[in-house]
Amino acid sequence: MLDAKNDHYPVHYINPTVDLTKIKHVAFDMDGTIYKGGTLFEFTPGVFETLEKLGIGYTYLTNNSSKSAKDYLKKILSLNLKATPDNVSTSATATYFFLRKNYPNVKKVYVLGTASLREEFAEQGYTLIDEYNEKDEPDLVVVAFDTTLTYDRLCKATYWIGKGKPYIATHPDTVCPTDQETILVDCGAVQALIENVTGRKPEAVPGKPDPATIGGVMDKYGLERDEILMVGDRIYTDLEMARRAKIPGVLVLTGEATLETLKEAGWTPELVLDDISVLADLLVEAKTKKK
Repeated sequence: MLDAKNDHYPVHYINPTVDLTKIKHVAFDMDGTIYKGGTLFEFTPGVFETLEKLGIGYTYLTNNSSKSAKDYLKKILSLNLKATPDNVSTSATATYFFLRKNYPNVKKVYVLGTASLREEFAEQGYTLIDEYNEKDEPDLVVVAFDTTLTYDRLCKATYWIGKGKPYIATHPDTVCPTDQETILVDCGAVQALIENVTGRKPEAVPGKPDPATIGGVMDKYGLERDEILMVGDRIYTDLEMARRAKIPGVLVLTGEATLETLKEAGWTPELVLDDISVLADLLVEAKTKKK
């Protein structure tokens, strides 16, 4: 129902059952939502200032596993946005929480990912196998978004997966948004390659749209389903996760999704907005009316 009538031009749809006066927390996708590539949207700082004035908490929640959570914290701070280690979460964060719960005996892993991501897994207590020792076998393979991907490492990961080692992928995104004139091939595309070679899909993909990702945020802050919003630019990850978790989803049109691709999806999130500044205005309006 994208033709729903409203008084806000940049608002394309609002489900009338959503009560914005109840919102206590907002989970934001990052790339394509608060910035694109290396460029911060000009309205983003004002949005977070508004949330703080309203007493609404927020979490940075990204599927991009090319950087560690510590690297993302540094990036967010470098953009002059407020952040703490407690409110930054990536698909890698979701992955090692998943591993602890479902593969508690796994100690040695092969991580097809960047150096910072491999370091993060080591900090979480996992042993990374010696790639130059052919006798050193992993218990499990993790495939992530590797912006330093080499042919040799791709072949090695595919070899172990083909040998039957358990295989977890951090997230399903096939392309990463960018403000550069290129295409950033993401984790989902690498999964497709591996499946084509080995015939195997990953045992699990813990990042978005798995509802456990947002469930962790809800548990941390003691939130009910109608007290949190998931905001993102991707229908099949950000908004699909919101739908599976049965929380309100907010689609913004500053990244991958367009109104055309939304129509093709066959379903509509609770809110469809031009950008996150519109959400801030709507929250202010809702909180003002509540008073």
